Amino acid sequence: MVKKSRLLVVSIILFFGAFTPQGRSIAAVNSTSIGIVNGDTLNIRQEPTTSSPVIRKLTGGTRVTIYSKQNNWLEVDFSNIRGWVRSEFIDSQAPNTSLTKESSFTGMVTANILNVRSAASLNSRPLGSVTKGLSFFILEEKNNWVKIEYKSGSFGWVPRWFLEINATKSQTGQAIKESYITILHRGTSIRKKPDVQSDVIERANSGITYSVIKVINDWYEIDLKNGKTGYVAGWLVSINGNKPQIVKPGAEEYLRNKTIVLDPGHGGGDKGATGSRGTQEKELTLRTSQLLFDKLKAAGAAVYLTRKSDSYLQLATRVNMARTYNADAFISIHYDSNLDASIRGMTGYYYYDYQKSLANSLFVSTIGQTRLKSHGVRFGDFHVIRENSQKAALMELGYLSNPEEEMTLNSDGFQENAAAGLFDGLARFFKDIE
Repeated sequence: MVKKSRLLVVSIILFFGAFTPQGRSIAAVNSTSIGIVNGDTLNIRQEPTTSSPVIRKLTGGTRVTIYSKQNNWLEVDFSNIRGWVRSEFIDSQAPNTSLTKESSFTGMVTANILNVRSAASLNSRPLGSVTKGLSFFILEEKNNWVKIEYKSGSFGWVPRWFLEINATKSQTGQAIKESYITILHRGTSIRKKPDVQSDVIERANSGITYSVIKVINDWYEIDLKNGKTGYVAGWLVSINGNKPQIVKPGAEEYLRNKTIVLDPGHGGGDKGATGSRGTQEKELTLRTSQLLFDKLKAAGAAVYLTRKSDSYLQLATRVNMARTYNADAFISIHYDSNLDASIRGMTGYYYYDYQKSLANSLFVSTIGQTRLKSHGVRFGDFHVIRENSQKAALMELGYLSNPEEEMTLNSDGFQENAAAGLFDGLARFFKDIE
């Protein structure tokens, strides 16, 4: 029995050694070292080239085992996943060096209130919440979510895009993290040159990611899967990494110094509509509002939320905030429901004629971004716009009562597109009235 076991082990080593990259035998590797990821996010690739598929992403401070080096690439292992990373993103350590919190990365919460969930998904169970300005050590990353210890002995997952990542040790002389973009819209054009008149070399679907080489004006130069490069307009993607997020040219110009009040519908004991999968309107309206809040704040607008958490607020109080701040625009964000579960789509509402242009601008831009079915802009007898002396609109961003649409409305891609559409709609509105 002992002889057979030894023979089996030798056979396995020889078999797998014959198929490792560059023909090296695993048995031939007689020494390893430990490395620590020194950037925010690092791709592990199948082969030592930027055109090779990404098989895993690592966060700053992650410890890996280093097996070999080829030019500027290191062959590493993490959790039994073996692949290649760029050597400048790894700090070599002595074998068996333990990873401490002092050498890892932290994330500071940028949302006013952020749910901590049991898994890396918006559909997973909420465990608790964290608030803006708090920082947490990042323990793991998965699909653009990070795991944190949100209170002593309790762990959960939060979306990475609501955190500002910082190193807890000096990064002087260390490599800058790799950046990658995510396509937001189906059929987005990848062009030969950074120009809308340039030839389209391929079209990408929403959710696909590409590594960023550099930024040229308002365009990202990206690595394509075939090893070539292309260009994508920066306002059609979201970006993760050290490169800047690009918004549609000129948008900030019309939003800077504008006062905008965002009203996440419902809250507290008033849940609003509830979807067939349990989605509560009050949670979704706050999520959309927070995304839009961040975009407007970055553009230089003075932005206020009628509520920043799951709290009940009277309708009159919401309207009074628009008057108190002398808002240039008031937007009440909602999601719809109907007994007929087949109904889907988006509707914009106004009450007074002086509110109609705002509702139209928001609706046209958001429909264009989200591709929802259009129910148009119409008169609506709602308190928050009827009693509002400011330019105000109420937007119903889809039907939670439609199971398929409910899934769409919950997705990260839709939420990003809805916020981007409302952002562009506001910019267009202010541009048109100047």
